[in-house]
Amino acid sequence: MSETGDLESGCLPRRPETAGVALLRGDPKTAIIRLSSPMIAAMLLMSSYNIVNAIWVAGLGADAMAAVGFVTPLFMVLMGLGSGLGAGVTSTIARRIGACDRPGANNAAVHALLLVLVIAAVITVPFVLLAEPIAVLFGAGATAGLAAEYARVIFAGTVLFLFVNVGYAVLRAEGDSKRTMYAMVASSLLNMVLDPVLIYGAGLGVAGAAWGAVISIGMVTGILLYWFFVKRDTYLSIRWADFVPDRRVVVDMLRVGLPASLEFGMMAALAIIVNWMLVLTAGTDAVAVYTAGWRVALFAVIPIVAIGTSVVAVAGAAYGSRQFEKLRVAHRFATGLGFGLGLVLSAITFVFAQPIASIFAYAPESAPLAPTIAAFLGTMCFFFPFVAPGIVSGSIFQGTGRGVYSLVVNIFRNLVFIAVSAYLLAFVFGLGEAGVWWGIVAGNMMGGTFGFLWARFYVNRTIRLGGTVPPAEPPRERLASAEGGVWPTSGSFAGDE
Repeated sequence: MSETGDLESGCLPRRPETAGVALLRGDPKTAIIRLSSPMIAAMLLMSSYNIVNAIWVAGLGADAMAAVGFVTPLFMVLMGLGSGLGAGVTSTIARRIGACDRPGANNAAVHALLLVLVIAAVITVPFVLLAEPIAVLFGAGATAGLAAEYARVIFAGTVLFLFVNVGYAVLRAEGDSKRTMYAMVASSLLNMVLDPVLIYGAGLGVAGAAWGAVISIGMVTGILLYWFFVKRDTYLSIRWADFVPDRRVVVDMLRVGLPASLEFGMMAALAIIVNWMLVLTAGTDAVAVYTAGWRVALFAVIPIVAIGTSVVAVAGAAYGSRQFEKLRVAHRFATGLGFGLGLVLSAITFVFAQPIASIFAYAPESAPLAPTIAAFLGTMCFFFPFVAPGIVSGSIFQGTGRGVYSLVVNIFRNLVFIAVSAYLLAFVFGLGEAGVWWGIVAGNMMGGTFGFLWARFYVNRTIRLGGTVPPAEPPRERLASAEGGVWPTSGSFAGDE
């Protein structure tokens, strides 16, 4: 911990800041690298679990793989709620930390946990009860029963998935990505052990994969609860005594969180559209190929996603402290780093496409899919480099409280550029299944370029204007209770828009 860091960042002396908070308030390049490195390791392991999960499910046959694929869009909606709310929480808390408003950050963290309980109470029962009709609606057909079997278990754990996402967001907001890594690693390792035991040992089949996910995420929930409420060694203090009901805090959080959640909704909608086009062009086996190959693609872009996630906290702290030049540095550096990683990932995937595809085709039922999975992976090599411009640019928008801008970028990317390109190439130009794949690549290129140019314009304009729209003054009760004296008037951020 460092007291000098408070003075250097313009904060009044008070409780010493943690190393994570000092990192957020320092050089953005260093912060992005040091925050994203543990997250890359943890997220790669988590995605390794997803690959392992797909391998174990593949042993049940193509129907089981397709069933999970049909549930994936709905699961993306759930994860979108958690990740979107997490983005809003990270942005809201990081901006308050950057502005030296620790009581406001504490209050925002409590608001976030209460939002989790409200959202889970609203959506859990409908998702569980309507699992099979939704699977039928998504085109699952004969695999609808298997899809519902998997979905009911997953959505019964809604509150756990949401809480873990928000818990991670709180830790990221205060620059503590290492502790996030520990929790994610523990969850992934447990899940890898449970999958074969539950799927085959206990004879639960596809539902066993779902139970493995819910049990492991439940363990992480216990770890986070221990850190926040028993050990209490985080920079933020999450106590009922810190809670001051404030509609502006909720609005600030949802102004980023809801658009970010809708971004996952856009991805879910795109997945539904892609599945529909694949079924029309090549049948349900095409969905199984896409499900397996897309897991590999998502695994490959994990380092880029981790970089983008770290940018939300870095941009939030820079914006909160009104050091707008750091936004330009963060945007350029993170985009360049991510683009370079994308090129490396493309080369690796191209070289190892055949061996990777064979992993998903070890069972006699799925063996015929291997050549097509390899072809899909070869196409996705052109997808990876242009992921970074879009993700990093959206993170800049989210970190500065402009969640709607990030949503617009994703609407254009997913529902305009990718969906239209895939349709044109698959049906108008008659390329069929491969046309859908190349449409995803072309749309991603256009979407990434569009997002980067918009974010660049936004950052330059913010620097030029110098943040002429001042944030609102913090509530007087927070000013009175602040540790060490009066807090800067940039603490509330209710007027950022």
